[in-house]
Amino acid sequence: MRAQARRRAGLPVTGEEPEDVGSELFRELARMVTTLAEIQGLRSFTLPYPDLAQRALDRTVMHCIDVGRTPPRSLPELWEWCRTKPAGDPLFAVPASLVTSDATLVHPGGRMPTRSCLELASHGVGGGVAAHARALLDDLEARCGTGERYRRCRRFLARHPVVHQQDRFGSGWNRDVWSRVKDLYGEFPEHLLAGGRFLRCPSCELPALPRDGTTPVSGPSSTNEVIWCEGENCPRDAPPELIRDPEQALILHRSLRMFLALPHRTEEAVEDVLDRAGVGREPLPQCLSAYRLTGTGTRIVDIQVHDRLQPALLAAHVAHGTPLADLTLVVVPGQLAGRDDYREAFTEALPPLIRGRLVLTTPVDLVPALNCPQREEKDDA
Repeated sequence: MRAQARRRAGLPVTGEEPEDVGSELFRELARMVTTLAEIQGLRSFTLPYPDLAQRALDRTVMHCIDVGRTPPRSLPELWEWCRTKPAGDPLFAVPASLVTSDATLVHPGGRMPTRSCLELASHGVGGGVAAHARALLDDLEARCGTGERYRRCRRFLARHPVVHQQDRFGSGWNRDVWSRVKDLYGEFPEHLLAGGRFLRCPSCELPALPRDGTTPVSGPSSTNEVIWCEGENCPRDAPPELIRDPEQALILHRSLRMFLALPHRTEEAVEDVLDRAGVGREPLPQCLSAYRLTGTGTRIVDIQVHDRLQPALLAAHVAHGTPLADLTLVVVPGQLAGRDDYREAFTEALPPLIRGRLVLTTPVDLVPALNCPQREEKDDA
């Protein structure tokens, strides 16, 4: 019976467990949470479970048996584990060289996939959520026909993760743009509503929810202790916007919210810095937010803009997911770069031979980083 269960879960029947089985299980759970959240949100599930959920549950049960832990009895209980058990829990023992030890897969307040979950689900073969965002933009670019039309559509998506019916009557509304991007929006899912209403974070403009699940009301209760948002760590100088009629609004696909709209403010800050410095640039294909600088002589200089919580996963993405220039400046929000060990973790996760060609920086430090000579490769011998 046990051998059959292990075969159904895709685990070896005999021999010792691989040392990284817990880490691989954590990655599989990230993919499961990400996929099921798109289907029906992180709510109760009824039997029979979807195949990928049943497979993940089976693998978790067998791993628990192998390491002497009490396994989850159902998918809802496994969901709770994804909310409370971090990557560093002995059950998973995910190395800190992959994700930070405190990373969880389901946000304790919003009961949605965490940003770390989405980033981990995008790591490796297939590219996950980030690759889906890139595919949607590639299709949009093909439908636009011209570069300028595509740039207008892309800018609209980045600036409007939520579109209300009233927005279409504004003076700046572009019908041509909307006709090309409207299929990338959908109705608000029930799990993003509280009491039939919708909250929007004033910082990232992404969906927000009261942590206690109560019906939102207007007022100054805007701290991270009271409100959860998809950006997770936003500074809030104002209360969230309350949309009382979400049936009159549409929301951008999650993959584009996370990997296009979220980093867009940083991207706009980069464009402003380059414009003031008189630095020319051209958009790079096959990248979500990247440019190749012009006027750099024989040296090829690229800029990539990201807003990702996990520095090691970001390093893996830029090192293996995109072609390398002579120098690539990886720009992240200053709030991220200023976190303890973020820069160090990013650098340590890079292959030693290319560390001098990938430089983590912020919009404020972009021009100084650009003017600095390329760092010498470190001799690790």
